[in-house]
Amino acid sequence: MEKLTLKVVFISLLIGLTGCSSSEKEIEKVPDKSAQSLFSDAREALDNGLYQKAIQILSAIDSRFPFGPISHQVQLDLLYAYYKTGDTGQGIALADRFLRLNPTHPNVDYVHYMKALIYISTEENLFQDMAGIDRSDRDPTASRDAFKALSIIIEQHPESKYGADARKRMIAIKSRLAKYELAVAKFYFKREAYVSSANRGRYIVEYYSPSEEVEEALEIMIESYKILGLDELRANAKQVLALNYPDNPLVVSSD
Repeated sequence: MEKLTLKVVFISLLIGLTGCSSSEKEIEKVPDKSAQSLFSDAREALDNGLYQKAIQILSAIDSRFPFGPISHQVQLDLLYAYYKTGDTGQGIALADRFLRLNPTHPNVDYVHYMKALIYISTEENLFQDMAGIDRSDRDPTASRDAFKALSIIIEQHPESKYGADARKRMIAIKSRLAKYELAVAKFYFKREAYVSSANRGRYIVEYYSPSEEVEEALEIMIESYKILGLDELRANAKQVLALNYPDNPLVVSSD
């Protein structure tokens, strides 16, 4: 078993080192045909879910006919294929290149949308979801990047057909980010860093309201201020808790 593991690692490293040359060789394998003919082959591959094959053909078109009449559509399809294969690095790089070179293209909203989906896909872990493991404490960088891409659609392209879905996804991401901040606040409180836990709680209240995490954030603020002897801040936080969550035990309690 150990020898097999070492062999797998060695092969993985070898693939990583030869990635660029392998990609070039894959492009060379694509038949020497017209751009339109190759594009038809790529579309057929996409329709049949053969995304790696589509990437191979589309990359060949992009390389051989970079300024052709279908060059933009080739890049848009390539972006979709990268998303479907989970190739985050290539997908984000292509999206950024397209946006940089074609800032006024009528499909820039789609590029921002696909960029967001690629970032979101990096956050998804089937095995964690199946096991019911709470990973709210994991690095939220990808979620923040996705939120930023989606917010561009809402702010700069209000009529976009991706707007409605973008809003729904932003709400879900907002909850994800609030969960992360709450996990950090709990971490600080557990380690008796009460100023930091109170500040994190306040951050959640200020930037992630309304969300399910706000109630617990207020609880952490109240308990932190109590330990720190900051009675006025504690009273203010308790007042906010009472207005929004009147049945909360800290509100009912006379303490």
